[in-house]
Amino acid sequence: MTMTTAKQIKMALAYREMSEAALAKEIGSSPSAFNQRLKTDKFTKEELTRIAAAIGAEYKAIFEFPDGTKF
Repeated sequence: MTMTTAKQIKMALAYREMSEAALAKEIGSSPSAFNQRLKTDKFTKEELTRIAAAIGAEYKAIFEFPDGTKF
């Protein structure tokens, strides 16, 4: 079973002890708009990068092959 992006964000928020509303404010969104994005679970790479910066993390999205090749 794969973990959704929304679930990853929620886990990261729990780790940082930060609310969804506080994150929404940090990234310039309203809490209701951010909550809707979590429900649809559709985020751009740029949005995920901004979210990561707001919670003091680094967003990484890569394809990694068994031989170590990464894209």
